Amino acid sequence: MAFASFLGRVLFASVFILSAYQEFNEFGVDGGPAGKALKPKLKVFTNHVHATAGIQVPETEIKHLVAASIALKGFGGVLFIFGSSFGAYLLILHQLITTPILHDFYNYDNEQKEFTQLFIKFTQNMALFGALLFYIGMKNSIPRRQQKKKVQKAKTN
Repeated sequence: MAFASFLGRVLFASVFILSAYQEFNEFGVDGGPAGKALKPKLKVFTNHVHATAGIQVPETEIKHLVAASIALKGFGGVLFIFGSSFGAYLLILHQLITTPILHDFYNYDNEQKEFTQLFIKFTQNMALFGALLFYIGMKNSIPRRQQKKKVQKAKTN
């Protein structure tokens, strides 16, 4: 059972690690293709947040956001493979930040082709988010090993 759990974590984390590896190789000076795809999405997201909530999102360099994404996915994935809850928390943080920005189905009319594609990707990322929450919940529900108490032998006189 322990091997199956390890193999499951490896397969699950491979999605994040391979993505981080690809983004790292294509990074360049401006964040690479990931940065070019993120820039307009981030602008739309910040405008949407400012219009609906009245919160001004601070300006950030796109290449720093891509680098942070690579770090969260890479370190989180590796730590997750070895059974670390901290790795799962890093992956959850990545999912919380990037999913609503990259898969902005809410900016499209539901008759448009982009709406369906983005909504499917959004729900897939939410499934990954749910799996990470499930992992953390299961990890926290398993009782820790308790040391056995030594039984006191009755003394005979």
